[in-house]
This record gives sequence, C-alpha cells and structure tokens, in this order.
Amino acid sequence: MPLDPFAPVLSTAGFPAMGTTTVVAVGDGRALAEALRWAGGVVRSVDATCSRFDAASELSRLNRRAGSGPAGVSPLLGEALEAALGAAAATGGLVDPTVGRAMERTGYTVTFRDLPADGPALRIEARPVPGFRVIRHGPGWVDIPSGVVLDLGAVGKAWAADRAAAAAAARLGTGVLVCCGGDVAVAGPPPRGGWRIRVGEGVSGGAVQDVLVGDGGLATSGRAMRSWRRGGRLLHHILDPATGLPVETGWRTVSVAAATCAEANAGATAALILGDAAPAWLAAQRLPARLIGCGGEVVTVAGWPGERTP
Repeated sequence: MPLDPFAPVLSTAGFPAMGTTTVVAVGDGRALAEALRWAGGVVRSVDATCSRFDAASELSRLNRRAGSGPAGVSPLLGEALEAALGAAAATGGLVDPTVGRAMERTGYTVTFRDLPADGPALRIEARPVPGFRVIRHGPGWVDIPSGVVLDLGAVGKAWAADRAAAAAAARLGTGVLVCCGGDVAVAGPPPRGGWRIRVGEGVSGGAVQDVLVGDGGLATSGRAMRSWRRGGRLLHHILDPATGLPVETGWRTVSVAAATCAEANAGATAALILGDAAPAWLAAQRLPARLIGCGGEVVTVAGWPGERTP
C-alpha cells in the first residue's frame, strides 16, 4: 500500500478519558472544535456509564447487585453490553466481559493512570472466569449471577471510538478519526489517499509501519501497553479466560484492521491469547493483521500491506 508523501496535515486535539488519552483528528481544520466537542461528549458519556473504576457508574452499580435478578439498564449500557457479548461470541469466549473479578485479583482495581507501577506480591490462583454465557439479557435488562463482575474494558474503548467518530462525522459531514489509546476508528469521507496511521510499538524505533485506512477501524493490543509489577512479577491486562491469569504469549503486539474498531480490538486481543495459533485464526476470520513476536519478528496475514506469513 503506497503512502502519499504529500498527504495533508491533519488537525488534531486530545483529552484524557477512559484511563488514556483520546485524540480526535479531522481533515478540515475548521471542523476540529466541533468534532472534538461531539466526539468528546460521546467518549465521556461511555466512560461515565461503563467504567469499572468509578463506583458511581451504571456498570459499577450493576456489578454490585449481581445475583439479585434481572436489572434494568440504560440504552447506552445495553448497547455496550451487546458489543462486549458480541465480541465474546465472535471469538469463542477468548474476549470475555466476565473477567472483572480476575482483573481485581491481579491488582487492576483503579484506572491505569492511578495504578502503582510496583507493589507487594499478590497471591493469584489460576481460576477460569465464569464465561459470557452465564449472562442473561434482553432489551433493556440484564441478569448477572452472584460473584460475577463485568469488565467492558477489552472492547469498551474501541466501541467508544466507533461511536464517537460516527457521531462527529454525521454531525459535521466531514471525515473524523478518533483514537482511544491504541484503538482507532474513522468515519466520514477520508483525506485523500486515506488516514495515515502508524502501527507498532511506539511511534518511532523498530517494527513500526505506516498504513492507510479508508474506513472502519484499526486496533493494536500488547502485553506491555498496560503492565505493572507485584512482588517482582510482571502482570498485564490481557487475561486468558481459561485461567484468569495474564496470558503467556509469543506475541508482543498485535494490530488488526476490521469493519469496526470494536471488531479489530476483539481480534487483536484474541490473537494475543491464541499465541502460535493466532495467524491461522486471523486468516480464517479474514482479519488483516500484523503481529510482532517476542524476538521482534513481524508476521502479517489476510491482506495486511506487505503480507509475510509464517
């Protein structure tokens, strides 16, 4: 995929939300302020509703009443739950919203910005998560069994980026990019040639690549992006639902492109958990992807630019 060296300079602005920095970009600088207002409103609304770390959020209140029978949920939380459960079904439970209790056991109890980088040892036992199929739900309601804590973080940021980009683009009639951490969603007419996005481990150094995206979303996930130490042990936020423990994988980073950012995020997270089986799974799902191994080797599949299969 050739890059246009004369691509227009985009107008961007950012703000803190969801434990990371959200960046909004537009091709028409005159629309930046309005795009930031619309996208920011969507992202902050999702954060206030779906945060596991805010005791006052609707999700936290829902988790506290687990085991009490069906509970009514707002349209926003209902749609977020549908997105999370849809990702779980699409990945065969590899990306599962019932990992909340397991996340707590690893010490991930506050936003990553507030999480101490080091601390005393934790006793963490291998224990499968309850699994998304234990969640009963319907229009406007959800029933969570006792002991289950929902965590929408795996797909939540990406889903928020999708909603924010779509809302701003529809309102302004211009192309909009929204990046929540490593989750990028685009909507509306793209800049000439497409949105130029740099993927890899950081914006410079080895194993980075620029790609052009015309629509949909692109997500990058990795073990080092949200990691901390407890008693000298390195922990991170990618958990294997089969064990409830941080996954041991041969991939440092996985980037995936899909029709939506939420789908791309689910694919990237699932690939990290799958390990050696990830390239074949991504190819079977027809998800263009770029995987960086622990030794720095790069594997690309399913039509990713410069495809190099293992």
